[in-house]
Amino acid sequence: MRLDLTLACGQSFRWRETAEGHWTGVMGGRVWTLTQTDDTLWFHVYANHQDGQKEGGDTKRRAGEKNVAESKRRKGAPWKEEEDSRAVTSEQNSDVEAEMLRDYFQLHVKLGDLYKEWGSADGHFKQIADIFTGVRMLRQDPTECLFSFICTSNNHISRIQGMVDRLCQSLGEPLCQLDQTSYYNFPTLSALADISVEARLRDLGFGYRARFLQQSAKQILDTHGLQWLEGLRRVPYPEARDALRTLPGVGTKVADCVCLMSLDKPEAVPVDTHVWQIAKRDYKYAANNGQKSLTDKLHKEIGDFFRKLWGPYAGWAHSVLFCADLKKFQSLKETTHPKPLKTRKEEDEKCKKSNLKREFDGDKTNLKTKSKCRKAQVSVQK
Repeated sequence: MRLDLTLACGQSFRWRETAEGHWTGVMGGRVWTLTQTDDTLWFHVYANHQDGQKEGGDTKRRAGEKNVAESKRRKGAPWKEEEDSRAVTSEQNSDVEAEMLRDYFQLHVKLGDLYKEWGSADGHFKQIADIFTGVRMLRQDPTECLFSFICTSNNHISRIQGMVDRLCQSLGEPLCQLDQTSYYNFPTLSALADISVEARLRDLGFGYRARFLQQSAKQILDTHGLQWLEGLRRVPYPEARDALRTLPGVGTKVADCVCLMSLDKPEAVPVDTHVWQIAKRDYKYAANNGQKSLTDKLHKEIGDFFRKLWGPYAGWAHSVLFCADLKKFQSLKETTHPKPLKTRKEEDEKCKKSNLKREFDGDKTNLKTKSKCRKAQVSVQK
């Protein structure tokens, strides 16, 4: 598993890289910091305001895919980087928290085997797989997943993160404060359904999404009840998807995201214009080639195309390619597959025009870059 890809590819909007290789966020009503070594996922859980007086409230230990290390107890032990070699936790919570992480990252799924299957069936995936290894699907809380993805309509990841943060600050319960940053739990359905919520969220910049959030929460409580969303985990994928689509602001793509990322439907393939372009560009997908907009019919056809290609975990494979196409991760491709020297020389000429100066090292197979512009620094590796 790779935390940097899994937590930043648009599945969840609650995680930030707070130090190099360390990700802090909210999950299961707790604030966590996660980091990893080659075969181990390390975690630290912070005491919430309500239990901050409890002895040993902060916990730190590791959760592996095959086992969980034995723990030692240290009363009130602070988390220090140099303590990564041992597991520190409070006795009553350690097993519960390790199991929460196993469930959240679905560590029972043998991702390496799936990558091999997808690579055997799909040459394009095989090219991508060596760079974008370890992209896992999160198993999120259904309420948080649904209402976060209602915010994604006509939006991009960084702006969605800001909206979800404001939603939690406005309507969620406070958990703790770290380094001047306050963390909040995700709002309950009852908080989201309050009649005052729409106006409140419009004031916070949610626009038309404010009405969808309030009305969807109210419809769930009035028509189905508190346990309805979680109950959709136990029904077939088409039934769960169609049920979600009855909610205000929930179209086919959002419904598929919720099915895949919180309702145990690994065959769900969320299709938006981005995924449609991947299908046409990388798979020469030509069905309805004259279509100019995504219809429900086209959405299903593209989903069926990928389900036939990748099998029952098609949604997981889709997320690897989606991640690989995000602008924020393009540098990984450039580092792993550097451009040929001829191409780099052509780019060198362009850089000179932009007040950038490049210097060749001895054998002219590597390029070092020195920039006269503080705004731009280019590095090309062999």
